[in-house]
Amino acid sequence: MADLAELRAVLVAAEDAARAAGQALRDGGGDFEGVERSEGRDIKLNADRAAERIIIDRLTALVPAPILSEETGWTAAAGDKVWVVDPLDGSANYNRDIALCSVSIAWVENGRPVAGVIYEFLSERLYSGAVGLGAWLNGKPMSVADHTRTEDSILFTGLAINRDFSAQALGDFAAGFARWKKVRMIGSAATSLAYVARGAADAYFEDSIMFWDVAAGCALVEAAGGRFSIAGDSMDMPVCVHADNGKLWTL
Repeated sequence: MADLAELRAVLVAAEDAARAAGQALRDGGGDFEGVERSEGRDIKLNADRAAERIIIDRLTALVPAPILSEETGWTAAAGDKVWVVDPLDGSANYNRDIALCSVSIAWVENGRPVAGVIYEFLSERLYSGAVGLGAWLNGKPMSVADHTRTEDSILFTGLAINRDFSAQALGDFAAGFARWKKVRMIGSAATSLAYVARGAADAYFEDSIMFWDVAAGCALVEAAGGRFSIAGDSMDMPVCVHADNGKLWTL
């Protein structure tokens, strides 16, 4: 794992890039207007690519490393330490003026997220954290919730575009909801994980989600005292993710 000085530099760079992209997304106009394509359950906005360009330029200038980003893919061959970026998580929400969307930037070492920044730019909530350093919301320390029973807890989840939508698969998925006090789907995996990290929710699960959607949020959850598991073969292929406050699941 990176030393603490390197992690601090990583967080400064990620916060700078997230703020710059978030400000541009909040202002809109120009390159940030319009739908690039809409196919099946997926939607890509011009805003996704415009925000990505800002983030890549900032990260490259401040802490150079290979970058895996949702729109561009890899900017260089993967190494032991890489940036993983989702420039606009919750594109459909953003397109319909629903405030649940975020900029998500992770620092990943040997395939494991160790630092993350998530910026809810419309509500101006900046989540930042690194394993071994701690986690903060707008500069104030944050931590996971302390519930120990699912019956008292809120689960955040979602229906990723890559998942199986058959009646059997959806029935199996919904069958576990009865264990939880409440279940929420908000259309942004990054934001969902940020809510677990700050204790507003207790757990998150999603299958067939992309790594860039969850990398920063998983790092934040661990930095805030929780835990996560990511099952998958590659950072650019769908994965299955569990995260919680450290008291609810055996991961």
